[in-house]
Order: sequence, then C-alpha cells, then structure tokens
Amino acid sequence: MSDNTTNPQTIGTREDRGKAIAEKQGQILRINDKSYKVKSQSSETLYDVVSTEIGWKCSCPDHQTRGVKCKHIYAVEFSFNLREQVKKSVTIQPVVISKCLYCHSTNIRKDGLRHNKSGDIQRFECLDCHKTFSINIGFEKMKHNPQAVTTAMQLYFSGESLRHTKESLKLLGVYVSHKTIHNWIEKYTTLMKQYVDKLKPDVGNTWRADEVFVKFSGNMKYLFALMDDETRYWIAQEVADTKYKHDARALFHKGKEIAGKRPNVLITDGLPSYHNAFYWEFYTNTRPQSMHINAIKLDGDMNNNAMERANGEVRDREKVMRGLKNKNTPILKGYQIFHNYMRPHEGLNGKTPAEACGIKVEGDNKWITLIQNASHKEHQKNNGVQ
Repeated sequence: MSDNTTNPQTIGTREDRGKAIAEKQGQILRINDKSYKVKSQSSETLYDVVSTEIGWKCSCPDHQTRGVKCKHIYAVEFSFNLREQVKKSVTIQPVVISKCLYCHSTNIRKDGLRHNKSGDIQRFECLDCHKTFSINIGFEKMKHNPQAVTTAMQLYFSGESLRHTKESLKLLGVYVSHKTIHNWIEKYTTLMKQYVDKLKPDVGNTWRADEVFVKFSGNMKYLFALMDDETRYWIAQEVADTKYKHDARALFHKGKEIAGKRPNVLITDGLPSYHNAFYWEFYTNTRPQSMHINAIKLDGDMNNNAMERANGEVRDREKVMRGLKNKNTPILKGYQIFHNYMRPHEGLNGKTPAEACGIKVEGDNKWITLIQNASHKEHQKNNGVQ
C-alpha cells in the first residue's frame, strides 16, 4: 500500500523540503515577528530561526557550517505566506435601512432629514404604503445624536477624562454631564462586547499573558490580559483581587472560546497561576502540543515587550479612569474594544489588531458601525431571528 505522506528529509531541494515542513502541522513555533523555532525532522531538536539585519539565521548545522539558506529558513518563509493566503476575512458594514417599518416593503426612498436640537436623522418614505419613518439604529430614544455619543467615547478612550470630554463636547454644541458620558460608555460598551466576543478573530499561534495592577476605588487589583503576539489582538481579560493566588484558568478558557482554538506557544512570566492554568486549558497529548515559555527574559527572543506596551496603555489611561469603582466596570472592556477595533498600531503598518486578524470595520465612524451591528443582532435575537 502506497504512503502519500511526504517526508521532508527525502525530497528535492532545500526549498522543497522547507515547503514540506511548512505544510506539516506543528513543525514551526512562532515566538515573535523575528523569532521562530523549527522542529528537526530527524530528532526532537528545535532550531532557532531569527531575523537579523543581514537576513534570516538558523542554528541548524547546515546553515552554521555551510552558510546556506537552509530548509528551516525556507519553512518559516513558506509558513508566513501560507498563513496570509488562508487568512479569513470578515467585513462589518454600516447597517442599511432596506424595509418599511409598517408594511415591510423594500420599495423605499430617502425623504430628507429630521432636524432637532440633537442633530439630523435620515427620514424614509415607503412608495407602497406612503408612510414616512426614521430609524436611528442603536440610538433609539437617545436625546443626543450618534456623532455626539461616539465622539465622547473616542475622546475618553483616547485618554481624556470624563470631565475633559464634557468640556470638549461643549465646543460641538453638546451640553451633557460627565455622569451622562459615563452612562453612554457603560451602555454601548456592554452592547458591543456581547457582539464582538462572538466574532472569531484569525489570531496567530503564539499568545502572551501578563498582569498589571489597577486601582478600583483606591484598592489595588490586577488586570490579567491575554493577547495574540502576531496581531496584538487583545483576546480576553479578567480582574483579580490578588496576583499570586489568582487562578488563570477562566482567562485561558475564555481565550479559547473567543479565538476558537488554543495557542501553539504561550509566553508568560513565572507566575505559578499561568503554569497551572496552561496545563488545564491548553496542554494536550495530541499534536501539535502547546508549549509554555514561562521564563521571559528582559531582552532577546522571548521578551514581553508587546505586553508591556499594552500594560503601559492601561497605566496611562488609569490616571483618567475615575469611573473604576468595581471589578465589573465596563470601562476596561471598552478600552479592549478601542484597542482592537479603533486604534491603529504602528507595529501593524497602521492597521488595527482586528484588521490584522481579518476583521474590517467599514464606515466613516467605526463606533457607529459596531453599535449598529450589535444593536441589530440583539434585535434579531430578541425576535427569534437567526
């Protein structure tokens, strides 16, 4: 009986063997953008493939003794290209009004704007029943228009305090209290979080976990965060009362549910709770087995700079996050949405982490697009529409 499995040790050129390694699951472990580990095809050895100023370098004997581009370097290059080709793409578009509210006819047309002190709202006319109507998806019964609400959210999550945000809105002719702005954030963060957690970001196979202390009403607590190393997508978070006694299993389990998979590599510091949670949630006897790297160095291939930058963002925002009263505050969840869907990252060539994961939010105002889709999905759920 013939065996159709390709053995990377016995075929053609180094390039051919590298391609075969890349196509074989579990052979390449991504540490970060410039560092990979590639499994030897004849032993359990893991070779280091790293990017340098003069190109890729590999620790295997073939590259070290001959100075040639080895099969492991080819494998890393092919692996990256394969991932880009199969990356899933999701586009979230602004919700378009397509049916009459009264007779459900699709024969409708725009019929000017409805003007009031909170702003303009598009009106529609049904050409069948001749009734006019307006729909303000996600912002029904709000005294202020969507632009005012979302501008406030953008200002706040960009680093302004609630009171400074209130003062900035005055320049736009919007007069609200800082408490009203907090209520907006609470309402729409809760709505959007339920929606985005059901999306499946196409994250990479190397994840990082870390913790940062945050004060809640003057009491120190810890924000535990799980992030994809390749796309900087903030996968999951939870707030704990303690650092060293915290059980991180719920965080890792939530990460698996949101991403729809487990990582090949998990990078953390030496906190025992990460080690125990890794074996509960990510370790398996089936291949490819997940690897836990829990001895992060201050520099080098396995540093935690990406997580430290994210922690720095949270620390910067903490100075103005006066609304942190309890562990269930929506503000941290709102900042997670802002980080993933609104804020472009230089390390991602100006993309948001969501875009790097294949999720594109369209429209001039991404906040409105997300709120519209979240509200529309909630409306369908409540009315039994799948």
